[in-house]
Amino acid sequence: MATNHGKTQSSSATGAASAVSVCGAPCWVSLTSHDLEASQHFYSAVLGWRWRPAEAGDHFRIALADDTPVAGIAVLPALRQTGVAWTPYFAVPDADQAAARARERGGTAGVGPLRLPPGRVALLSDRHGATFGIWEGELFGRWEAWRRAAPAFITLHTRDAFDAAMFYGGVLDWASDRPGSCEVEYEADEVVLRSRGLVVARIESGESDTAPDPSVRPHWQVTFLVTDVPGCARAAERHGGSVLEEGEREAVLRDPDGARFTVTSATGLPGAG
Repeated sequence: MATNHGKTQSSSATGAASAVSVCGAPCWVSLTSHDLEASQHFYSAVLGWRWRPAEAGDHFRIALADDTPVAGIAVLPALRQTGVAWTPYFAVPDADQAAARARERGGTAGVGPLRLPPGRVALLSDRHGATFGIWEGELFGRWEAWRRAAPAFITLHTRDAFDAAMFYGGVLDWASDRPGSCEVEYEADEVVLRSRGLVVARIESGESDTAPDPSVRPHWQVTFLVTDVPGCARAAERHGGSVLEEGEREAVLRDPDGARFTVTSATGLPGAG
């Protein structure tokens, strides 16, 4: 059941939102987990992260890469219904408005918007079922620093890339005159999202001259940059995870809780630059 905490609880976050320099761009990735300590141990071994407590309380941890906040882990009863998964979050100036827009366009609100210091958050699903988050307020670190750390790249795999782009564009103000709005490029078989000239996300659904594939289960894929793909794969196996696919430059892994993620060579990030 969706939980809605009123604006009276978020005045400080709303004020901070005006300082956020991007609108509708990916600004964070977070893992919902059943076991905070076990997840920290696994991702430290596989991705080399360190951890610090989060302002939001004991059910959260912030991952650090070279002292830069890059990702989070959350263990909350309210999030259990969403399943264990990595989820991308997009910066918005008003979480209530963005959630309402998602519902108007056939999406659903699974959790929130609710207060989560230092901001407000909601977990939504688009009209094809892919889960994503929205974040209103002060970011966990400067957006520019987060992007430079290149902790993750996100790709939406869906049945109809152009329909999905229309949905997200309406919810997140893509290609609008709002300051910091993202640019959208329609290419042959995908949609590319740029912020300040940087490719920050892609939406893919197959070749443009083919019908949408009904077998595709829409989802956001979170990919992490690493320097040693085979080393990450072996570390995942040693620490209770599994390798679903593995190539020379990329591997799809699963953590002990069942969350999937991808690691790719630091020189092979899709759409880098």
